[in-house]
Amino acid sequence: MSLDREAAWELLNEYTKNPNLIKHALAVEAAMRAYARKYGDDEEKWGIVGLLHDFDYDRWPSPEDHPTRGAEILRQRGYPEDVIHAILSHADYLGVPREHLMDKCLYACDELSGFITAVALVRPTKSIDDVDVPAVKKKLKDKAFARGVNREDVRRGAEELGVDLDEHIGFVIEALKGAARELGLEGAQASGTES
Repeated sequence: MSLDREAAWELLNEYTKNPNLIKHALAVEAAMRAYARKYGDDEEKWGIVGLLHDFDYDRWPSPEDHPTRGAEILRQRGYPEDVIHAILSHADYLGVPREHLMDKCLYACDELSGFITAVALVRPTKSIDDVDVPAVKKKLKDKAFARGVNREDVRRGAEELGVDLDEHIGFVIEALKGAARELGLEGAQASGTES
């Protein structure tokens, strides 16, 4: 099967109705594409892995089902096994080893992309342009902020990828800036009408 971003987008929207989950998929896609460029790898494949990593979560959020139900669907639709492996490996509870760089990048980008998005949304401007590494690190220390984000996963993701946490945070922020419009992170003034 040749990977097709449009088909992956349709699959995501077929199974995911929650707009926040769709934005999360787009954020992880942006980060994965940026890392693929950095490492000279297949940007389309890595982007699709990011886009589809949680596509089954809206319907089947329990660990008994996610992401294994999605993996079954991807197999039925002919997705390559390395794409499916990467998606399965992002769920620690499945015990699927992260063997390849693509697997490690997905794990490293998943929680962090969501966290950075949350940091941008609490800014007065709601703009990714107003997010920097110190702001993200400060919010990481605040256990009450974005409680659903596992801080240990963020730390371990950078460690498994072999990059400094500050460098990783900065890299993902820059990747998300490139997708600000799709993510709704252009800022409050950008969404208003000009006078």
